[in-house]
Amino acid sequence: MHETLDAGEICSRIVTIAPREMAIDDAAGLMRAHHVGCLVVVDDGPAGRRPLGILTDRDIVTAVVARRIDAGRVTVGDVMVTTLHTARSSDSMMDLMRLMRAKGVRRLPVLGPEGELVGLVTLDDVLDVLAQQLALLASTIEAGRDRERRQRR
Repeated sequence: MHETLDAGEICSRIVTIAPREMAIDDAAGLMRAHHVGCLVVVDDGPAGRRPLGILTDRDIVTAVVARRIDAGRVTVGDVMVTTLHTARSSDSMMDLMRLMRAKGVRRLPVLGPEGELVGLVTLDDVLDVLAQQLALLASTIEAGRDRERRQRR
């Protein structure tokens, strides 16, 4: 683990993507096949994939299933969230946590220097890193106790 981690190091570089024209039932199948809770909706261009929106499993449930809409007749573009909050690959852990809290999101597409999609960072990713850091602190406390026991024998 590096001393200071940024979004580019924390994020998953394997992102499940979808075109906006994909039917929702196909999108749900893609989520299931890849064991993910969201798809990043992209446009492919000469400078790489540009994120347009995000579709979560919750979006499908609330916008399609709960309203009893035929999932084969609705597209990803009809349901996706287009107010997309993103992170830069150089953003720090604190930047990520502040942005997630301020925007009320659990997932952030990570963009490279040209605005291209390079990864996806989730709240789970951030929590994993924090858990590793806390474990390191806890082991430091235990090491101090062990050192003191050895010195006081």
